[in-house]
Amino acid sequence: MISETSSLSPEKNETYRFIIDESYAGSRADKALSLLCEDLSRSRVQALIDDGQVIINGAALKAASRKLEVGDVLEIDIPPPVPCDPEAEDILLDVVFEDEYLLVINKAAGMVVHPGAGHQSGTLVNALLHHCGEELSGIGGVMRPGIVHRLDKNTTGLMVVAKTDKAHKGLSEQLSDRSLSRVYKALVFKVPVPPKGKVNRPIGRHPTNRQKMAINEKNGREAITHYKIERSFGEACSLVECKLETGRTHQIRVHMATLGNFLIGDSLYGPQPTALKAALKKEGYEGDVIDPIAAFDRQALHAQSIKFIHPVTKEAMTFEKAIPEDMGNLLKLLEK
Repeated sequence: MISETSSLSPEKNETYRFIIDESYAGSRADKALSLLCEDLSRSRVQALIDDGQVIINGAALKAASRKLEVGDVLEIDIPPPVPCDPEAEDILLDVVFEDEYLLVINKAAGMVVHPGAGHQSGTLVNALLHHCGEELSGIGGVMRPGIVHRLDKNTTGLMVVAKTDKAHKGLSEQLSDRSLSRVYKALVFKVPVPPKGKVNRPIGRHPTNRQKMAINEKNGREAITHYKIERSFGEACSLVECKLETGRTHQIRVHMATLGNFLIGDSLYGPQPTALKAALKKEGYEGDVIDPIAAFDRQALHAQSIKFIHPVTKEAMTFEKAIPEDMGNLLKLLEK
């Protein structure tokens, strides 16, 4: 996939250009663009198509359902977001713990953490504003109240949210001094070598694709991930535990990709479906296992546990949440 970005200014449109390769051939245009532009929902892409903001091979795309072919050139023009205060929305939250100072939630796949381009509603912040009302910490600013750290849209698992400014400050300090601990489970392509280790490679914005991060030795920020194999399925896939020492955007996804162990289902960094299918077939798996795994539509990544010192009561707090059903189903298939 070849992509180009034209980012003019915060007040002007951003234009993205993609040349379709075999990994997206046969996909609907709206689905492909929602995967290529991770911050855009499919409904947002469809609205941009309806507004004439998507061009294919030099002409306006007429139908969101148009099937893509190898060599198609897609251009999408994204207007800047309209600044606004996010509104409270009655969205169900899986609250694991809550007191007057903070809450721990188990974030679902598909939920964006805070409002941004293409996501002015339906975010975790919208849900928190309804759940907490005026209790939510304002340190994160109007668009990110209470948010101490974040998870990618399609990553599931545990997050801690501050309800008071004192709690926000205390949790942020623990995040900074690395005493707030987060452990993830990831299903990855192939088997990491060595089976246990540390990836210490700085991460920065990708030089040509604004949607991606990349290893950047010169200008990137320090990024450290500790990993170990929990179990492997032949040479095709492995379930890996990852512990973050730092917390950069897409850190686990980039670091595991650097090892050649892309996350299953990761459309931005992940393995080509053909390579994944071939690896599974080589291990003796058949279509009833191979097809669902190759079609998994989000990165197989779950924030399973979080540990911190309560910023007010000073109590040591540990929370765990088992991997969600969709990832669990993949493991059941692989265990056949």
